[in-house]
Amino acid sequence: MKKSKLEIIVFLAGAIGMGLELIAARVLSPYVGSSNVVWTSIIGIILASMSLGYWIGGKIADKDANINKLSDILLIAALSTSFIPILETIIVKELAGMIENLIVAAILCAIIVFSVPSFILATVSPFAVKIKSKEEKEIGTLSGRISSLSTIGSIVGTFLMGFVLIPKVGVTNINIGVTLILIVMSILIRENKDKKYLLRIIIFILALLLIMGLGKWNFKISNPDIILDTDSQYSRIWVREISAEGTTYRTLQVDRGLESYIDTKTGEMGAKYLRYYDLFEYFNKNAKNTLLIGGAAYTYPIHYLKKYENKTIDVVEIDDKMTQIAIDQFGLNINEPRLKIYSQDGRSFLNYSKNKYDTILIDAFKGSSVPFELTTYEALTKAKNMLNENGMVLTNIVSALEGEDAKFIEYEYATYKEVFENVKLFRVDDISKTTKQNLILVGIKGNLQEDKKKQEEYKDFLLMEVIDFYTDKPIVKDDLAPIGS
Repeated sequence: MKKSKLEIIVFLAGAIGMGLELIAARVLSPYVGSSNVVWTSIIGIILASMSLGYWIGGKIADKDANINKLSDILLIAALSTSFIPILETIIVKELAGMIENLIVAAILCAIIVFSVPSFILATVSPFAVKIKSKEEKEIGTLSGRISSLSTIGSIVGTFLMGFVLIPKVGVTNINIGVTLILIVMSILIRENKDKKYLLRIIIFILALLLIMGLGKWNFKISNPDIILDTDSQYSRIWVREISAEGTTYRTLQVDRGLESYIDTKTGEMGAKYLRYYDLFEYFNKNAKNTLLIGGAAYTYPIHYLKKYENKTIDVVEIDDKMTQIAIDQFGLNINEPRLKIYSQDGRSFLNYSKNKYDTILIDAFKGSSVPFELTTYEALTKAKNMLNENGMVLTNIVSALEGEDAKFIEYEYATYKEVFENVKLFRVDDISKTTKQNLILVGIKGNLQEDKKKQEEYKDFLLMEVIDFYTDKPIVKDDLAPIGS
């Protein structure tokens, strides 16, 4: 065995181990979301599994550490990663649907799918130290070098996985690649590779390919309505075609959240709450230009450009792949001269853009996954400064009006009241006030410029206004945002 082989194994094991953390977030996100709760669960479980792996791996290595045992460990690691697609559709999907408590669901899903591969990969470093200690006398230096290589591998794996592989290759293909790399690593360090061993390896590889193939097959069987399953730099994205009440809808799902959907026959947007954004023309009859933060499938901009022939709209959508999906799957025409797209973070745009608007629409919240940086007093002050006189901000918020699930709207309402001269709140559905639903929060700079000619058109929406909403919550600030997750 060449001297550097063991160091390379340690480096790659570190890269794969940390890469699993990012893979875990993508695998679990359609079922439990990608909120702070989910990330905390994933990080905690993987770190706990790695700690246990270092400890038990060290104890096993002290008894009998040799190259062939390390080779076997890598094969077991390959076996554990090959099961990820099957566990996703058989266990995670069912478990997430059964358990209402998000923390419990996220922790259990992370344990079932990722604790074993994380544990096994962590045993590589203590094995490497023990094996190399037979050749080197300076154990402290050796241990430091192995730990450093593992950590450097983790850093490289994190950057490579997050910035390149996940958006370009996708989690499914990455999982196949990781499994194959672990097998190759195992074969390369194995001593005495006789015919019997090679036959076992061939059988093992065929078995793993069968397991992974079954995982992909089971995913398709379990989700026959998914026509696109892809990864961007920011999210795992599903496009579905769902039939309901004689109509077929094309939907865009990010994490657990249904972001947009259209009627495939008419091309009309399906989300009821989006129609409330049209209230801007009732409250400000002179509004000419609009900014939308959060494009998703661009169903509202498509509607807006069709309805208002003399108005313009700018869209801030951080995810380029989301924009491409809107073009390919939802009929977005990016050559429309009245549409301008900014591939930028929403808060960054508010902070630095010099543009002025009559209307700003915020549709970047995904249920429990709230980008807190768009909810704060500072962010809303920036938005207000971008408005022309009598302009307004309309924000879609998923929250209850009363009870434990009302915290989001209570904090945001207090913050809007602090920033804007006039604040209005509309409920989209006439359901229990303790049930989460879409709420439209409106902050108006200056005076109302109501267009009474439009009153009949928007009568049904105006009747859904929540009058005299009260909150005693403090405002949300950049340094204290209790609704962020």
